[in-house]
Amino acid sequence: MALAIDALRHGWPIRVGAKVGEGEILLPAETGFAPGTAAPRMLISSARAVTLKLANQREAAVPEAPVLIRAAEPFTLETARAIADPALDLDYPMKGPFAALPLAEGFGDGAAARVAMELARLAGILPAFLVAPDIEAGAAQALAIPDLDAWKDTARLGIASRARLPVEVCENSEIVAFRSADDMREHVALVIGTPSKTRVPLVRLHSECLTGDILGSLKCDCGPQLQAALRAMASEAEEGGWGVLLYMRQEGRGIGLINKLRAYRLQDQGLDTVDANNRLGLPTEARDFPVAARMLDLLKVGAIRLMTNNPSKVEALKGVGVDVVERVAHKLPANPHNARYLDTKRDRTGHIL
Repeated sequence: MALAIDALRHGWPIRVGAKVGEGEILLPAETGFAPGTAAPRMLISSARAVTLKLANQREAAVPEAPVLIRAAEPFTLETARAIADPALDLDYPMKGPFAALPLAEGFGDGAAARVAMELARLAGILPAFLVAPDIEAGAAQALAIPDLDAWKDTARLGIASRARLPVEVCENSEIVAFRSADDMREHVALVIGTPSKTRVPLVRLHSECLTGDILGSLKCDCGPQLQAALRAMASEAEEGGWGVLLYMRQEGRGIGLINKLRAYRLQDQGLDTVDANNRLGLPTEARDFPVAARMLDLLKVGAIRLMTNNPSKVEALKGVGVDVVERVAHKLPANPHNARYLDTKRDRTGHIL
């Protein structure tokens, strides 16, 4: 799995099948670089297929679902990139004609195609592939469909290191780093105050946001939420309680930094957060809640008081075995740049704001 994700980032082909060495060869449309390469078919998302008038809205209920297409002429990498990236639609308005093909033509029950689309998301690239390109089969990184489930197995995640880390809001803090065998993402937890079996900790599950947490972006509320959570946990520590910040390496709710910036560009063209993600062929919610549950388990944290405005996050954590005894509101003021973003959270993803 790690080799396949790395291959997609580098633009190398992969081969996904029921067993290693079986299945179609797939070349990522965004990062592929083989000169002169062409393919008779492409794998794109159902959301992208809707934009290209190859599917209806009902079929695109799962925007990241795979759709197999063909054209009158073979797809080159240049044409494939124009098809894959909705941000280029204004630059390349004329596309097609295309026809949708039964996914069974090369992908059987579709499991291999779905794995490929998820691999693209994990690699942080656009979910689009040239299918059976004219390249040597031996060049492809091969994996089997079950490899994805094995890679997701949270039992593989463990504590890699921990150390005392005085922070601005509370000098009595410890940082704990977590690592899995094949996953290059290294999640961390910041434990604020002294853990106590008699006090339920205040917990914040915070997804990494480079633009908000580090650069001070006003397009979201991530930075202010992070700082407010740390202050609230420090207040708990002053009163004999404690807190745990889970800082998850899942930028853009799991779609990656580059794709998040693509979504920003689409928002500048008028789409809201949900529609921008979906237009890219990416899910609205792709965060890894089982990993959060495993981190809490490794920290020997039982019941928690969860800081969130999102009831779905509470249910998701409960669904993977976390005992959430209280939802603690975490509302912050809007600004002119993120007001629509917060409205979308309220109106389309059920946040209580």
